[in-house]
Amino acid sequence: MKVLIASDIHGNLEYTKKLDDLCNKEHFDKIILLGDILNNYYYYDPKEIDEIIRILNKRATITTAVKGNCDRGYELDRLNFSLVNEIDKIDLDNHSFFITHGHLYNKYHSYLDNNYTISGHTHIYNLDGIHLNPGSVGFPRRNKEHTCFIYQDNFLYLIDIDTQKKIQYKAL
Repeated sequence: MKVLIASDIHGNLEYTKKLDDLCNKEHFDKIILLGDILNNYYYYDPKEIDEIIRILNKRATITTAVKGNCDRGYELDRLNFSLVNEIDKIDLDNHSFFITHGHLYNKYHSYLDNNYTISGHTHIYNLDGIHLNPGSVGFPRRNKEHTCFIYQDNFLYLIDIDTQKKIQYKAL
């Protein structure tokens, strides 16, 4: 199974298009979005939001998403996948992961501390330990790369979205 795991798009059309290019190249079986999808801190262009929604809805049938702290507004109703849950559990091969945006960690710590967790929110990628973070598609912090994860064959790969190259990996 090949899975794309991405977080913190924040309405960045340029990087949504680059993520779409990666999806076209890699042909994922599943896509996991970790929240903060449409809301952009810096500007709001309805035409760009329309295009982002169109791109994301192309793969709605294989998309699982959790709600982030910036996911609000009527535009979310136009996404053809659910964006209601704050936490979810997914099974990939023989691994279980709790997925959450990361802004409500204290609310779910009893679940998260004993399992692999994948969350976004910080915009800083991390492959160490059991709390994993794919960084940010739209607006990275600390790291210059716009990043996401690809899960395949019991490995998590950190991908630079600009180059579509692997930066780091973790065997699970």
